[in-house]
Amino acid sequence: MSNYDRSMALTGQPPTTLSRNQKIATLIGLAGLAVILLAAFNISFPNKGLWLSISLAAISTGIIWFSWDAYSNKEPGIKNDGVWFKSISSKGFWGWIAGIALTSFYIILYFYPEYLGLVAKGDNKGVIGLFDPLSRLLSGNPASQWFVYGTLYTVAILAFGIKFMWKYRHNRYERIRTMSVMFFQTGFAFIIPELMARLNGSSVLNGGSLPYYDLKNMWPLNYYNFEGYRIKGFLSSGDIGFALLIFGVATVFIISPILTYKYGKRWYCSWVCGCGGLAETAGDSFRQLSDKTVKAWKVERWVVHSVVVFVTLMTTAVVYSYLGTDTSKYWLTKSTFLIGVAALLTTVFTLVMIFKREQLQQDAKYGAIGYLVIILALIGIHFFSGEGNVFLFKSETLRKSYSFLIGSIFSGVIGTGFYPIFGNRVWCRFGCPMAAILGFQQRLFSKFRITTNGGQCISCGNCSTYCEMGIDVRAYAQKGENIVRSSCVGCGICSAVCPRGVLKLENGPLEGRIDSKQVLLGNDVDLMSLVNKK
Repeated sequence: MSNYDRSMALTGQPPTTLSRNQKIATLIGLAGLAVILLAAFNISFPNKGLWLSISLAAISTGIIWFSWDAYSNKEPGIKNDGVWFKSISSKGFWGWIAGIALTSFYIILYFYPEYLGLVAKGDNKGVIGLFDPLSRLLSGNPASQWFVYGTLYTVAILAFGIKFMWKYRHNRYERIRTMSVMFFQTGFAFIIPELMARLNGSSVLNGGSLPYYDLKNMWPLNYYNFEGYRIKGFLSSGDIGFALLIFGVATVFIISPILTYKYGKRWYCSWVCGCGGLAETAGDSFRQLSDKTVKAWKVERWVVHSVVVFVTLMTTAVVYSYLGTDTSKYWLTKSTFLIGVAALLTTVFTLVMIFKREQLQQDAKYGAIGYLVIILALIGIHFFSGEGNVFLFKSETLRKSYSFLIGSIFSGVIGTGFYPIFGNRVWCRFGCPMAAILGFQQRLFSKFRITTNGGQCISCGNCSTYCEMGIDVRAYAQKGENIVRSSCVGCGICSAVCPRGVLKLENGPLEGRIDSKQVLLGNDVDLMSLVNKK
């Protein structure tokens, strides 16, 4: 039999079978998953803490061992590995099976937690009961479906994060960025909030309580943060609660704009955010599935900015609903609040139209439409709303509508469940209002850009293929244009998979950051600047 490889493919071919180590790793991982599946069928384990530890350890070991065998013996560098030839990563049969399984899990988690064993009054059963020992260890409370989700979410980011760092170990930026999201998810999103709950009623707080608070989340992701019950919870927690409330406001108006100005939206979307962390680690195998067509880009702009308008109005309406009208009792009344919101939005819109209209081009029209919708809605809220009502709806109904449509269906069921079908950043690209707001700031006044060396580009298309946000990076690289896009999350994968070093993530001066006339030949920027001036 001939040993010649007659394939003319420039990319590596996928292995025909799993290696022995990969088979063992798969069995170990499936064994850990089997424990959770058995718990789902109400199998009672004698020592839940021990079996939960075995399950999570087996799942993590299986993922890490499989990844180690897949990448440890390969030379550092670009890893194509025939992703378009694998069923699970090319929307094949196993890809659809994975998508259906993930979507089903999210539907049960959000809407039917009783099937996971949640018991309103009494001891939990099933999967949630299996997680009770860990929940009691951290917070002192029984587990909920959200604790189960948070635990599995964190385990996935940690285990697949190790895989990601092995895969991209040739790129220092990717290693550090991945360690960052692993740290923030484990510490700020998982452990610290649980410990805060454990401190409630302790002598440290003089018998007080702390609100459950994910310190890395900010408005509009934590859209509930400025509702009446949350405000009362902050204020009833003394100085610590008041400090958390001030911190929540400061992140929106001070911390986020400053960091975005210096580093672009990547400081949050690729270094801190849990949604982005899961997409980059567990969803890395599906990044090439993002739609790169112009039609998808147009849909993206309309949908994500519509979500921003919706969340702005929803938050304003909810806050408005519990404010008073008596100026002798309240300095912040309903009318004052609406006027303040309108003044802030008008100021931002006016400044953008005066100083940045040329950069926005056609987007300026969409911005004007969004601004007009919000202002008209604010006027309508003032004249057609009453106590606890916004127009004909109760404020609680608005909040639940947003929570259901955006917080549950879009970010969870579609955003994560559709990884194997639409790519790993469906939520970030089409639905996340935080990404849209940071993208607006990044486009207008951030120092961040991806610079390109057009003279070195060989048009291989790796950058565009692996851009999870659907940006045609190659089109910019071929012309030597800086890449400054609202949707770019600065993950740096385009740079990591470029075989020629054409792309580079930089923070530089604002002058000349966006210049559509600039077509560089090699690195001779000064020469082309002179040509353009003529």
